[in-house]
Amino acid sequence: MKHLIKTIAAVSLAAGLAAAPAFAQADREPVSSISQLIDRVRQDARDAESENQARIAEFRADRNQQAALLSQARNELAALEAEAEEAEAEFEANRTRISELDTELREAQGEFGELFGAARQAAGEFGSILESSLISAEYPGRAEMLLDLAESRTLPERSELDSIYETLIQEMNAQAQVITFNRRVVGLNDGETVPVTRLGPFLAVADDGGPIFVQWVSDDAGSRSGYNLVSLERQPPGRILGAASNLINADAGEVVAGPVDPSRGSLLQIYKDVPDLGERFEQGGIVAKIIAALLIISASFGIFRLLSLLMTTSAINAQKRRSTASKSNPLGRIMLAYEEVKNRPIETIELKIDEAILRETPKLEFGLNFLKLAAGVAPLLGLLGTVTGMIRTFTQITLFGTGDPKIMAGGISEALVTTVSGLIAAIPLLFIHSFAASFARGAQQTLEEQAAGIIARHAEEKSAG
Repeated sequence: MKHLIKTIAAVSLAAGLAAAPAFAQADREPVSSISQLIDRVRQDARDAESENQARIAEFRADRNQQAALLSQARNELAALEAEAEEAEAEFEANRTRISELDTELREAQGEFGELFGAARQAAGEFGSILESSLISAEYPGRAEMLLDLAESRTLPERSELDSIYETLIQEMNAQAQVITFNRRVVGLNDGETVPVTRLGPFLAVADDGGPIFVQWVSDDAGSRSGYNLVSLERQPPGRILGAASNLINADAGEVVAGPVDPSRGSLLQIYKDVPDLGERFEQGGIVAKIIAALLIISASFGIFRLLSLLMTTSAINAQKRRSTASKSNPLGRIMLAYEEVKNRPIETIELKIDEAILRETPKLEFGLNFLKLAAGVAPLLGLLGTVTGMIRTFTQITLFGTGDPKIMAGGISEALVTTVSGLIAAIPLLFIHSFAASFARGAQQTLEEQAAGIIARHAEEKSAG
């Protein structure tokens, strides 16, 4: 019996949870008999059925509402489509009417239409030229009337036609002028105006504590959004800047030599692609850096040896004027060597002095062979860079052909820059070695002369005694 009750309770509980899980409550009183359990199951089933019916009714109400909304949306779509068809028909009618009016306008204009068409074409072409002209930096907005006339569909007024030749005359006169005016230059003087000297339509130079070449460029790649004066990305070399300085500092009526760009800015813009000294050095690659390191080390050592030899020569010359020998200079050490053996035979004295001179000679010639070697190795390193650069160039030719010279530019630059670097390093090293060797030979010759004089004096004293 107990087993049967447990089975019925489990089945009923599973059915109740599956049918109406929302009515499962943890705080319900436990059943004490089979009849209570059956009543409980029936009550749960009735509650679940009521909830399901409520849900079905809600779903049916929502379905009706959604159907009503869908019907409303379809009606609105149909109304909009009808309006679109009416608008399209009206647009076609307007376009047809505009075409008819254009035809009537052309017929009414007659020969004047062709004349004014030519005037509009000339205004458009000349307006584009004026807009990009450097002279417009002094007269901003002067091309607007011409460009508007070129785009107009109505007959031009007399003033508009007069503006064509008036602006043309103004342009011709301004092309022969060298004039200074105030204008804002992008990137200079915190947006404030600076004096700008214009040389006809060819170039303009701003004075911002020094000459700065500027160009007249569009804000938006040639559109009518406006033009501005902008400084060049990279200024020309110093000699051109010096000529520009003479131009902006000249007095009225003074004739000075100044720069002129007949291409109206194209030649000056080329300087942005011209590498400076640092970029050229980088083109030499690792070989150029080795040559530079060799030059710095060798030149520093050579200058040190030059100063040392100069001091040694000065000390020898000072010792020549003193009778007291000093160990701080080569001549003094030779005199001390003589003092040690002056009472011996003259042959012994000569050998001792020769020995002292031989001890001093390596000190005077120290480092000269290194300078000579460095001066000879630098051109060889340059030749090495030339060979590696040409190998790189031929490799690129093999891979990419000769259609684009820029592909080969890297290898050719490396070849030429390393050759120049080697020669630049070798020339000063040769001068330093030559001067150092000359000072060393001069000091050595002075020692030999003084040694010969000491021996001769000793011989005379001994003969007289």
